[in-house]
Amino acid sequence: MSLYGDDLFKGTASYYAQYRPAYPSSLIRFIVDFFRLDGQGRMVDLGCGTGQLAMRFSDWFEEIIGVDPEEEMLMLARRLADINRLTNMNWIHGRAEEKAAEQSSFRLVTIAKAFHWMDREAVLNAVYPRLEEGGGIVITDNDQQDKEPLVWQQRVDEIMKAYLGPQRRAGQGTYTPPKEKYEDTISKFPFRSVKKHTLPEYTHNWTIESILGNIYSTSYGARHFFGERIEQFEAEMRSALHEIHPEGIFAEQISVQTIVALK
Repeated sequence: MSLYGDDLFKGTASYYAQYRPAYPSSLIRFIVDFFRLDGQGRMVDLGCGTGQLAMRFSDWFEEIIGVDPEEEMLMLARRLADINRLTNMNWIHGRAEEKAAEQSSFRLVTIAKAFHWMDREAVLNAVYPRLEEGGGIVITDNDQQDKEPLVWQQRVDEIMKAYLGPQRRAGQGTYTPPKEKYEDTISKFPFRSVKKHTLPEYTHNWTIESILGNIYSTSYGARHFFGERIEQFEAEMRSALHEIHPEGIFAEQISVQTIVALK
């Protein structure tokens, strides 16, 4: 994640683990079926965060390695793995392209909501020669294309911009979306097939607390960015959201998209 510096998610780990929506079971089942996972081999999760996705595959591999440049994320991942008695998990601090290149081989590489932060071709250059035949890579993200924001989401965005400015922060600078589609980047490498798959939508019910927690889990809304205005920000956000939905429940339809590449 060197494009934006290594402190991209500094101070967000506890919020990340508690408030990011869990990956749906349909995603895990799709990956298990597509790659015919059977409990053998090794998986590497690049940009693993606090391990939400990696730990879901603990029964499907002999060894799982999570890689992340933020040590706070990995400290929490280790603690959660210990609490859940997952003994086949290992956590490595560092950049994706560097740490992937240090591994011998793996059956599957996963990158969930993190590929946009990476030097994508450098990562694929490191990953491809180390993938076993019949293995592959899965890139996962929410599918937000052509989806109009809900009223409460628009209001959250307005308040965020009022406090933090119109540009989306990202580590040492501001965020610039990738110009090239992920599947086009992957297609530069000799994978046997590259396919995009969109999973069925599911409903996630937010509360005011979880909306705030999710903001603090992001690279652009870390709590320390608000400085002395944090209490004012929270009060304004609570008031605005309560006005929109007094019952305090904010439903969102979430669709997860995967790109799978088979070697």
